Amino acid sequence: MSKKILILGAGRSSGAVIEYLAKTQTEFGWEVTVADQSEEPVRKAIEGMSGIRVLALDTTDQEKLQETIKGKDAVVSLLPAHLHSKVATHCLTAGAYLITASYVSDEMKNLHQQAEEKGLLFLNECGLDPGIDHMSAMEVIDRIRKDGGKITAFRSFTGGLIAPQTDLDNPWRYKFTWNARNVVMAGQGTAIYREDGKLKRIPYQQLFTRTVPIMVPGTGVFDGYANRDSLKYIETYGLNDVKTMLRGTLRYRGYCQAWNILVQMGCCEDQGELNVENLSHSDFIEFFLPGGNDSLEMRVATRFNLQTTSPEIKLLNWSGLFSSESIGLKKGTPAQILEHILNKKWKLQSGDLDQIVMWHQFIYQQDGREHEIQSSLVSEGLPGGHTAMARTVGLPMGIATRLILENKIAIRGVQIPVKAQIYEPILKELATMGIVMQEVKVR
Repeated sequence: MSKKILILGAGRSSGAVIEYLAKTQTEFGWEVTVADQSEEPVRKAIEGMSGIRVLALDTTDQEKLQETIKGKDAVVSLLPAHLHSKVATHCLTAGAYLITASYVSDEMKNLHQQAEEKGLLFLNECGLDPGIDHMSAMEVIDRIRKDGGKITAFRSFTGGLIAPQTDLDNPWRYKFTWNARNVVMAGQGTAIYREDGKLKRIPYQQLFTRTVPIMVPGTGVFDGYANRDSLKYIETYGLNDVKTMLRGTLRYRGYCQAWNILVQMGCCEDQGELNVENLSHSDFIEFFLPGGNDSLEMRVATRFNLQTTSPEIKLLNWSGLFSSESIGLKKGTPAQILEHILNKKWKLQSGDLDQIVMWHQFIYQQDGREHEIQSSLVSEGLPGGHTAMARTVGLPMGIATRLILENKIAIRGVQIPVKAQIYEPILKELATMGIVMQEVKVR
């Protein structure tokens, strides 16, 4: 019997999952529909593919959304995270499976029993981070446990960066490879984790000053900063006795020091609109500084006890933040304005290659001795093809969708991919595509 798949959203990470599921039309005769606010982004995302149904859909129109989901066997949602719970309620009515790459919200979690009773799987956190990070970590954790080991420390860091050969003049070594707003808003998050048996909390004002060096074999040294709430994954990973649990984000060295200046000045705040029509980049920075006769660079440098020749000031200067170029917006919050300015230099261009870097550290006790395993993933975008971000976010969702519809995953309810019946086949297929963790036994 032919299956019907609905993909909601045709944004920058959609290409790989659409292409993967498009192949099920030829292989199984399944029907694939892609819907977005207008047909234009869908047609761009499916360029070169045939047989895919295209649909313009206002996802805020709940009646239309429900009608669109009706009759579908599986829904892959690439919509903003806050819309997933609405999609999920319609999937309950329609009897459709749901696959997302977003964190499980409280609203989604509350649907667990209903989904389970209806024999449905709502699989969340099945992208990159969250997603491949969970799956690759649990593969090692389960193996250590099976061999009689007890994990005492787990650290995991992931970064969406640019490849070493891309944009060599870019001193940040960074461009927007995913949701630009989320990147800018990262400076607003509080991090909570456990270290050597003690709870740690980093307020957002300190987030980019509390970095740790992370050596990724064959790639180099990065700066890692703590990400959100690591403590909830103690229970998720079944590591109740673990002394250290830390999940974080990777950046090339130098990024965090310069970004911290923008955080401290208030450029990442998302409250209070500023009228910036006819204003320049430098006027935007001027908003956040006391007056003075010195140059803008000098006043920023002085405030942060730096020289104007320091790497941090050079990075801000390269980004055009001190220039007389027009902002090009009428108004916006500081975060929206900053995102708009940075996007002029940080937008991924044709020919640019991005790079995903993931690193795990497992320290465990076994046979009276302490051992350590490190595993890492380095994946670059394909020249003329999908970005590394699109592949590592989209392919796990595509693989999971196919496995679910082939009845190869039996678990039901609201889940994330931390159980072997989910992660084993997904990791196995990802490895055939060159997305594979490299493991090293350190001691």
